[in-house]
Amino acid sequence: MKKITIIGGGAAALLFAAHIDTAKYKVTLCEQKKTLGRKFLVAGEGGLNLTYHTSLESLIKPYVPSEFMSPALQRFTNKDLINWLKKLNVPTFVGSSNRVFPERGIKPIEVLNKITAYLVAKDIQFRLNTQWLGWDKDGQLQFDKDQKIDSDIVVFALGGASWKVTGADGVWKKKFEDKGIKVQPLRAANCAFEVAWGKEFIEAHEGKPLKNIALSFGNQLIKGELNISKFGLEGNAIYALSREIQDVLRLKKEAIVYLDLKPGLTMAQLKAKFNGSRQTKITGVLSKALNLDRTSIGLLKQFCDKYTFSNPYLLLQTIKAVPIKLKSAGPLDEAISTIGGIALDEIDSHFQVKKMPNVYAIGEMLDWYAPTGGYLLQGCFSMGYTLADFLNGLNVEEV
Repeated sequence: MKKITIIGGGAAALLFAAHIDTAKYKVTLCEQKKTLGRKFLVAGEGGLNLTYHTSLESLIKPYVPSEFMSPALQRFTNKDLINWLKKLNVPTFVGSSNRVFPERGIKPIEVLNKITAYLVAKDIQFRLNTQWLGWDKDGQLQFDKDQKIDSDIVVFALGGASWKVTGADGVWKKKFEDKGIKVQPLRAANCAFEVAWGKEFIEAHEGKPLKNIALSFGNQLIKGELNISKFGLEGNAIYALSREIQDVLRLKKEAIVYLDLKPGLTMAQLKAKFNGSRQTKITGVLSKALNLDRTSIGLLKQFCDKYTFSNPYLLLQTIKAVPIKLKSAGPLDEAISTIGGIALDEIDSHFQVKKMPNVYAIGEMLDWYAPTGGYLLQGCFSMGYTLADFLNGLNVEEV
């Protein structure tokens, strides 16, 4: 039997291990932490969003680059994931905004335990608390405590560089670069962005939500929610724009996003409501006629000069496009995911590192992007399954 070593214990590694043929391969999974799936559990603290319920075409579209992710997503779709989890006795439901979660009452640790039990039943061997250190001068894998693991095939699934406490620390980057493999810089994605709030505004509105809004940047418009933090803005609307914003911030000192506080109303409708109000003060018109909350009105005051705020035409224009300057991304370690990783032209269509035969890389180590909403986990799951399916189809003589 050929030997496979998996390095990493996150979502991509777990699905690969779950679907590799253990009648054909002897499989060892190495994880530097004492338990598997640490980031999987952290992601589930606010509800384990497993995937997104939509058509396959719509599922593929938000990924960047979508042409890279498309084959894996077609090979193992959101429906395939849901059906596989059901076989593990993990039923799911579609929540608000088409996000898919384990049925109410099923905790993330229970999902992880069922997957782990499935791997144990398949005779996957675990080496927990085992840190990969790199390669020795002969190209053999090195681990701490002088541990030796023989391998014919190596599958790396070491994650990105956010949430270091989970083991996704990005220290693998230099090891691959030393092998001549191009790795794009690891930067925060699906993250908060810094805003220079006025002192009075942040004291009054820190922690307040902005619901049913739309955020635009470049030619993209995202509807969703935001949250005001002392640092700046966070929430699904800005997370979805994080890759594009980061690209601008690499070249400029600031990026400007435009916040539509009333995406459900046209300018003509806003004007009609404004002109039809019996309120005498502008704040009264905004509150009563336009149904803007205190935080939204505070934002307008923060980003409008007195002339604009007192001029109905200019004020209504601003309501539809509040200009907010973003200074920087939040800390990498606090981001939901990362941008960057092994350059996609360094791997072939089966995730094999071109310069290193029988060495594969999957998951967040690679330079692709997915928004929040279950897309990141689905992408990792799909890559894990797809690589397992490919290796299962090889003749042992081909390895």
